[in-house]
Amino acid sequence: MNNLEKAYKKVDSLGEYSKEYFSYLAEVLLTIDEEEINKLGEIFESSSKNGNTIFVAGNGGSAATAMTMANDIGFDIIKKTGTKNPFKVFSLVDNSSVITAISNDVGYENIFINQLKIHYKEGDCLIVISASGNSPNVLKAVEWVRSKGGKIIGFLGFTGGELLSLCDVSIHIKTKPGEYGPVEDAHLIMNHILAHWFQNKLVK
Repeated sequence: MNNLEKAYKKVDSLGEYSKEYFSYLAEVLLTIDEEEINKLGEIFESSSKNGNTIFVAGNGGSAATAMTMANDIGFDIIKKTGTKNPFKVFSLVDNSSVITAISNDVGYENIFINQLKIHYKEGDCLIVISASGNSPNVLKAVEWVRSKGGKIIGFLGFTGGELLSLCDVSIHIKTKPGEYGPVEDAHLIMNHILAHWFQNKLVK
């Protein structure tokens, strides 16, 4: 039984369950390694300074976070700061015609790696968002970028899966397997933390 199931058995109303969820989410967020967060910020700053692209990939709810990240850290920061060194954040989940063509022609496991083969340049990095850390299409993309010397940032959950040992930086949300809600919440919160941090830093 995971923590969310235990919380449900303790309460009698949605309001009470919400409070239990909020409390658990706060507990989970405080376990994220602060040093890994600092490393994440350093990679973003370096990418901005050097004009490198930050690619983002994920499946399902993680795909939605990838899309949001491209907006919040790409467009929203330049809109609010006017910086001359914007973050070039490229979501690999946005182009449905490309994704469906790759899936249909050569397999879903290739939807990210095939796009990277077109767009990736030396010095770019890849953010992979995966609760399980075991998604085949994400793993293939990671191995390819690593073979090119690129940095890998993992937004992970549960045990971290296979990706944990492949990432240069890991924002690891340590929960029991199956607790997708808190993991995806935490990943989205980290996106907003990055966005607001750089919005404030770049207007100084």
